[in-house]
Amino acid sequence: MTAPSALPAPHDTPLDLGGRTALVTGAAGGIGRACALRLAAAGAKVRAVDRDAEGLEALAAAAGDLGGAVEPLVLDLTDLDAAEAAAAGTDVLVNNAGLQLVRPIEEFPPDVFHTVLTVMLEAPFRLLRGALPHMYGQGWGRVVNISSVHGLRASAYKSAYVAAKHGLEGLSKTTALEGASHGVTSNCVNPGYVRTALVEKQIADQALAHGIPEERVVAEVLLQDSALKRLIEPKEVAQAVAYLCGPQASFVTGTSLVLDGGWTAH
Repeated sequence: MTAPSALPAPHDTPLDLGGRTALVTGAAGGIGRACALRLAAAGAKVRAVDRDAEGLEALAAAAGDLGGAVEPLVLDLTDLDAAEAAAAGTDVLVNNAGLQLVRPIEEFPPDVFHTVLTVMLEAPFRLLRGALPHMYGQGWGRVVNISSVHGLRASAYKSAYVAAKHGLEGLSKTTALEGASHGVTSNCVNPGYVRTALVEKQIADQALAHGIPEERVVAEVLLQDSALKRLIEPKEVAQAVAYLCGPQASFVTGTSLVLDGGWTAH
């Protein structure tokens, strides 16, 4: 019997994004910063988008210390035309930027609802419009949308955030279907609560909304449905993003990689 020809072992292949350009939104801190550093370490030239100029400068310095390349781009994603233009020539697109406000629906400010949907759903759509022509032209691209467990489940008092993340899930799947014949994959990464400034702010907001002390919020509200009783670290999310950009994930598209500590196992 003739032995089958050896197949490549993508699990043995380190992530190599040399010559690629990656765009990461919300890159000045938290998950976005960790993703930018991880992709830069893999050789990508990272276009780091955020409103926080000082945070971007610190990110670029940290990447430089590690031998990576980060191009800071100060941009407010509510400027949708500018967002679309910024994505031109992108090989890897990581839609990460987000904001949160915890309020009952009847008290939720309409202007904030509009801003959340603009930054977290409409801006990713415009960034895709800017990035996909280049990806299609070269027959390769990776889109990773940082969704959330709230893209799959709802929580009270988070109407805008939950609506935006559910919409992002649908946008990601549509991108996967349209991009498949062009060598472009599109997936979501769905973490539970990550140790970021956004979550730290939520603790105070949740304490107010639920009428309990802040020290009870993490255990009784944030991690109530999680089997693993800890926050996820940004670097863990960044490794999931790296996996989806690597050769071992070439057949993974149109799905959600859930990092929720068992939350959705209920």
